[in-house]
Amino acid sequence: MKDKSKIIVISSNYAWTIYNFRMPLIRRLNQEGYKVCVLTQFDGYESLIAKEVDQIKPLFISRKGVNPLVDLFTILDFVKYFIRLKPELVLLFTIKPVIYGSIAARLMKVRSIVMITGLGTAFITDTWITKVVKTLYRFSLVSVATAFFQNVDDKDLFVGNRLVDSRVCRLTPGSGVDLDKFSRADLPVNNEMSFLLIGRMLWDKGIGEFVDAARNIKSIYPNIRFQLLGPLGVENRTSISNEQMDEWQKDGIIEYLGETDNTVTYIERACCVVLPSYREGTSRVLLEAAAMGRPLIATDVPGCREVIKDGVTGFLCRSGDYLDLSDKIELMLKLPYESRRIMGAKGREKIENEFNQDIVCDLYIDAIEN
Repeated sequence: MKDKSKIIVISSNYAWTIYNFRMPLIRRLNQEGYKVCVLTQFDGYESLIAKEVDQIKPLFISRKGVNPLVDLFTILDFVKYFIRLKPELVLLFTIKPVIYGSIAARLMKVRSIVMITGLGTAFITDTWITKVVKTLYRFSLVSVATAFFQNVDDKDLFVGNRLVDSRVCRLTPGSGVDLDKFSRADLPVNNEMSFLLIGRMLWDKGIGEFVDAARNIKSIYPNIRFQLLGPLGVENRTSISNEQMDEWQKDGIIEYLGETDNTVTYIERACCVVLPSYREGTSRVLLEAAAMGRPLIATDVPGCREVIKDGVTGFLCRSGDYLDLSDKIELMLKLPYESRRIMGAKGREKIENEFNQDIVCDLYIDAIEN
């Protein structure tokens, strides 16, 4: 692309995800001279995004799972905006914008670049929903210019199932990390170690295994703290209920810290960050925690294993196995402070070398201009 006065459309499911994950890319596009328009569901964050883009428009996206008839309105919304804006290129993130935005771009002959940011709950088990989603991906991705993936496993899954042409596939190290915002912080020195899990409160994030491991560990080490931070009661078929969270807290197993837009303070206070998720794209939480020098414990699954060098920057455990998670937590507990500090320092070094957000932005600019 030579004419940088052209409009680039960026679309994701919520304004929150744009604000938290795509602002570095938007700022880079602004610096390069492109006009950026955002299409997304409004959720309160649109006013923050509006300050840094040319335009931001509301996008209809059904929140009730995959229903091609209802989702037809999303395609029509994309088509309407593409007619009005006449974009040179669209960048699409999260499942529904990727699928339906790609279809609309194909209809309107607009060049599209997509990011497969984790496969969601539909790909964890083989159900009719999986079949529908795979069919939609196969149909929508046939004409994309570039398909970015955050890990090799996801790319191989898509190529192996013939959902996308291998020739348009590229890898990116997650969404990258702002190394200035998530700067190295001294590991806390205290007798009450705390293990922190950050994420949406979903069973698929391994919350159940985390709680079971916490119960197991606290029976031996009663002063160890286990904390959860992230949205509760989100619209998802694997969402954890408020009642369940209240029960865990009453039993004294975990502390629920609520949700926040600023995780830095909470990561600073933690001795270790844990994520026993069943599958990720590339976990942003693990990247940010490692950038701040925190040792990690996570499952040996796509999107987590790429961030951790087992035994060097943290420990990997088996997915769905709370006893193995307990063993890794106890192993971390028994490490001397200096060993945990070195583990965190090596994690920071890995992030600097492999996951700097500038690397990610460079990849997008290259795909846009070539």
